[in-house]
Amino acid sequence: MPLRNKIRSHSRPDQASSQSRSTPPGTDSPWGPARLALTAFFAVDGFLFAAWVVRIPDVRSQVNASHSALGMALLCLSVGAVLTMPVVGRLCLRYGSRPVTVASLALLSLAVPLPAHTHSVTALGGVLLLFGAGYGGANVAMNSAAVDLVAQLRRPVMPSFHAGYSLGGLIGAGVGGLLAGPLSASWALALGGLLGLAVTAAAGVVLLRSPAAPMVAPVRAGGSAAAEAGGDTAGTGAAGDAGVAGAAADGTPGTGAAGTTARATGAAPQVRLLVLLLGLTALCTAYGEGAVADWTTLHLTDDVHAGPGTAAAGYAAYAFAMTSGRVAGTWLSIRLGQTRLMLLGGLAAAAGMLVAALAPVVPLAVCGFVLVGLGLANLFPLAIARAGAAGGPQGVAFASTLGYGGMLIGPVVIGFLADAIGLPLALTTVAVAAGAAAFLPLTVRRH
Repeated sequence: MPLRNKIRSHSRPDQASSQSRSTPPGTDSPWGPARLALTAFFAVDGFLFAAWVVRIPDVRSQVNASHSALGMALLCLSVGAVLTMPVVGRLCLRYGSRPVTVASLALLSLAVPLPAHTHSVTALGGVLLLFGAGYGGANVAMNSAAVDLVAQLRRPVMPSFHAGYSLGGLIGAGVGGLLAGPLSASWALALGGLLGLAVTAAAGVVLLRSPAAPMVAPVRAGGSAAAEAGGDTAGTGAAGDAGVAGAAADGTPGTGAAGTTARATGAAPQVRLLVLLLGLTALCTAYGEGAVADWTTLHLTDDVHAGPGTAAAGYAAYAFAMTSGRVAGTWLSIRLGQTRLMLLGGLAAAAGMLVAALAPVVPLAVCGFVLVGLGLANLFPLAIARAGAAGGPQGVAFASTLGYGGMLIGPVVIGFLADAIGLPLALTTVAVAAGAAAFLPLTVRRH
């Protein structure tokens, strides 16, 4: 079914002018100003997070934290993100996802330098709560804006936005590794925060001035939830793309608040179950991404005996692999189908994590992390895109909250297991989570 018959929109605060609304969706350039600006937001989000990640060993030494104590502090980052996400989902419905994206990235940029100025685990946990609030808010708002733009462009381009995040992470890790010697953590993170504010200001002007994409409405009871969350037909052009971006199939227009509040928590039970399963997929994936982000440099330095620069390069190799996988994500989604791509990715990530965790030498461990990056690349973006197609901004918020629940429990589980059985064995739990993420989409397909 052509996508024009599957997308509904309603008035919202960041809606375009009447002139821009008269332009049919899909006539915009594939790389128009809005997409470029939104990609820049994803990129700076990844850059700022990577800038923090490569400085975790320095901050841990500064606060004199054990593995378990550091895990509790890192838990605060995830708590801040998870508590913020449902609120941001509602703010996106009320004010529009684009203004909320700008505000969240500004908060994140201001919070990034703070961990380097803490001298206790308690203080570190406190500032990481603020860091997590900005990070979580940005992720919900950006993904909500991206879901709308995917529907407008009629192509499964969600992985390309997350490729921007990974590219930002790659650059942040690379620059962080180069500056690990010359600059202290406080100076490096301060410069990162200033860069984040500059990009937020420049890209924010472009994003807010661009014609707004119509908000994707949730699936109603009469629609096929599995079809709306993303079909698996490979190589079907616009029809296949429609599965990524589709909204309700019944074509019934929503009206005002009643039309916008029937999301993941208020739509048909089938849709709620669908968003739940996609959220669990995101949870397993985020558990792996969080573990790699928080513990890779420590694993390479403490267990495989790499130097600080080499450890940062190892994380950069992982980020580069994830970027490459996401750059190819749109093409792979069309050629293989989303479910098959997610299955193969999860299995590859599980195998790579076993190699990375148990390898006795640096080159083999880095190769394992590269395979993890390739495998995890498209799992999270596809899960969030399909949840957003089914449930709108609140579907994104619900699935993201579950997803970042993986980042919430990950630091604690890895930290305590590392103290009990060692960090290498603790990291093998990521392989288990990646295996679960591989097979959950098969369950989604049946609903």
